[in-house]
Amino acid sequence: MFELLKIDTHIEEILEKSLETPISNEDALILMNTTGREFQALLIAADARREEIVGDKITYIQNWNINFTNICTGTCGFCAFKREEKNSESYFLSTDEIVKRAETAWNNGAIEVCIQGGLHPKVDAYYYEELLQKLRSKLPDIYIHAFSPMEILYGAEKSDISISEELKMLKKAGLDSIPGNAAEILNDDIRKILCPSKMNTAKWIEIVETAHKTGIPTTCTMMYGHIEEIKHRVEHIDILRSIQKRTGGFTEFVPLTFMHKNTQIYKDGKAAPGSTGIEDLKVYAVSRLMFGNILPNIQVSWVKLGFKFAQVCLGAGANDLGGTLGEESISKSAGAQHGVRTNPANFQRVIRNMGRIPAERDTLYKNIHVV
Repeated sequence: MFELLKIDTHIEEILEKSLETPISNEDALILMNTTGREFQALLIAADARREEIVGDKITYIQNWNINFTNICTGTCGFCAFKREEKNSESYFLSTDEIVKRAETAWNNGAIEVCIQGGLHPKVDAYYYEELLQKLRSKLPDIYIHAFSPMEILYGAEKSDISISEELKMLKKAGLDSIPGNAAEILNDDIRKILCPSKMNTAKWIEIVETAHKTGIPTTCTMMYGHIEEIKHRVEHIDILRSIQKRTGGFTEFVPLTFMHKNTQIYKDGKAAPGSTGIEDLKVYAVSRLMFGNILPNIQVSWVKLGFKFAQVCLGAGANDLGGTLGEESISKSAGAQHGVRTNPANFQRVIRNMGRIPAERDTLYKNIHVV
């Protein structure tokens, strides 16, 4: 397949092998360091693997984000969303207001609501339960995708119950799935600097695997381009791959390039100013070749990348454009400049321009229809 490119023979062997089976960590690290025609060959291989696994449909979902509070007890250096409770910019939406916003979203075509917030002192597992019950009573058919693993841990600890007990309780109250955030980079040396008050790697794994075993699927993410090295990116993807092999509970992988502009860790000179475009493309391409058909869906974040570059990344192994969103304020607070809400027509234009097929989906990628 790569003969005409006249690339390094070892790279060619790795790429040929990647078209049949997921690549090793060692081969992934080699591919993460490619340049020139070897890099171009990597993108071709990833796109070919994408086509084989999921075909030419590029999916998206009509959804709505509600970040219900920016008051947080956490100490993450990469976060520009958090405010102290006494800050004039702080807020904490009532459960009735959250339900009202979800109703508006539903009436405007959203089939999923994604709910996350800071670690507020007044929030615990029973707060989450009450919120879910109110949402479910008003909107019985909306899909509720809510509460990151860090929020789950915080809620359980505040309520003095186990993770398993909390997840069973929340599922009964109406929780459908969990966003796989709070992963950042799954390496404890990195986490001690990046997010010292957050859970360690083992605890994040425990929470998502417990969710999967409870029948609650999750997404999975990686935030990169700050203080980690390339090897950490490969190790992180491999951890996610191992979890998926054990549980099959991840619905999609969402790489998240670090939004540096307003973050303290960047202002302090400790972090890089995000990843480069080439690094982004490598993350999408290598993750496609590492996951293979173990995790078919890889999503680009148009909020972080912008539509033009998101379109490029869809040619590097990704197959999903994410959601229409609305009210998303975490990326915006950190310095993202590509908006927080769009409409399906924008997705469709970008997808058709690539010669690919736009398709709306549900959260679990089970109901996909071409538009």
